[in-house]
Amino acid sequence: MKSANKGDMPLIDYKRDLAQQVAQALKEDIGDGDITAALIPAGQTATATVICRDSATLCGQAWFDAAFLQLDPATRIDWLINDADEVEPGQTLCHISGNARVLLTAERTALNFLQTLSATATRARQYARLLEDLKTRVLDTRKTLPGLRLAQKYAVTCGGCSNHRIGLFDAVLIKENHIATAGSISQAVNNARALAADKMLEVEVEDLPQLREAIEAGADRVLLDNMNPDMLKEAVNINAGRAELEASGGITLKTIRKVAESGVDFISIGSLTKDIKAIDLSMRVEVQQPDHG
Repeated sequence: MKSANKGDMPLIDYKRDLAQQVAQALKEDIGDGDITAALIPAGQTATATVICRDSATLCGQAWFDAAFLQLDPATRIDWLINDADEVEPGQTLCHISGNARVLLTAERTALNFLQTLSATATRARQYARLLEDLKTRVLDTRKTLPGLRLAQKYAVTCGGCSNHRIGLFDAVLIKENHIATAGSISQAVNNARALAADKMLEVEVEDLPQLREAIEAGADRVLLDNMNPDMLKEAVNINAGRAELEASGGITLKTIRKVAESGVDFISIGSLTKDIKAIDLSMRVEVQQPDHG
């Protein structure tokens, strides 16, 4: 069933693939054993502190935790902040205690998840903040890191933006090549309705005549590709509320406000997940000395 609001995607289990994602990352890093950590006595315990070096919106705690807990469920992680919280340079994020080998072996994998997902959330927060007083919602795209689709889409929501479709299976997005092979927008829409009547159906258009055809064909949403703000305003007037309108293509932090003021319902931004800079994090480990009484 489609949502009552056709602009909303179904609820997403963002952490569905978490265990597998972390296990694969650990396997990639550890291989047949961490030969450097093996220099430390097997029973040695340690504590660690994670510090953020950048201004950021935090995301990825569950992935971070799993990197340690999959190696040793007895590891203790105490967070001082939560996902979606904003942090400043020098701020302590969490304290960790447990087996020293485990802390050192899981460190890089845990930080990789946290720095990447926090980078995505931070970028999303930058865009969301610019449109806080407008009805237009900022959407992500499928331009995600391979294997981290759900994780990055979760990070987008932590930053205050929204999700587009998850993949090729949960919504129909008819683009230029689909239209060309089907013969026309109308035929492509008819084919899609016959194949997946219960899915949200969107059509990408490049000009106003195509917009009219997509609306008349019954598209739920129309993607307005690379249109300037004046053209977007005209598209909004032509549409008159009949379909949802989504703007996309080359939209930046400098231009998004003007695009949103045209009256479109959505703006999709590939750089939310594609053009990100990892957040600088540091983990400091201290060996616990044995208590001799």
